[in-house]
Amino acid sequence: MPKINGNEIKPGFILEHDGGLWAAVKVNHVKPGKGGAFAQVELKNLRDGRKLNERFRSEDKVERTELENKDQQFLYETDGRLVFMDAETYEQVVIDAEFLGDRRPFLQDGMTATVQYFGDEALNVTLPQKVRCRVAETEPVQNGQTASKSYKPAVLDNGVRIMVPPFIGPDEDIIVHTELMEYSERA
Repeated sequence: MPKINGNEIKPGFILEHDGGLWAAVKVNHVKPGKGGAFAQVELKNLRDGRKLNERFRSEDKVERTELENKDQQFLYETDGRLVFMDAETYEQVVIDAEFLGDRRPFLQDGMTATVQYFGDEALNVTLPQKVRCRVAETEPVQNGQTASKSYKPAVLDNGVRIMVPPFIGPDEDIIVHTELMEYSERA
């Protein structure tokens, strides 16, 4: 595994640090008036979700790890665990639903998601960036409001509450951005 200097860390890097696998969430490069520059890095443990703030100086060496990404099909959920299948080998893997957090309602049967592996261990699940959802309930469409930049609350068929433009009505299909959890466009 390649070792990098502490000042080369960027958000999204996976690091092997303190005996665990950590994802760099936020990186802030600091140059104090006295002393050497350093990178203030917010890390998230990929196995248990703990967060850690660490300082890395430019002379510190850290191991950068690459995770293997595999596109896998979601089959079903049982007892808080998600079952995915590799489309090529038909092998199934079971992953805790906690990996998805509040994005879990956007996972749909048969959807292809990216599962990240470290060796044989599944560590993370990434949903497609945009997902098609149906608006279950919202206020009715009001004439004359379509030109403004105002938004109104809506509940999707998966139970998630988001803000939608005033021209969107009940039983309409929309595209939702899963990372931002917000309205993207009409379907």
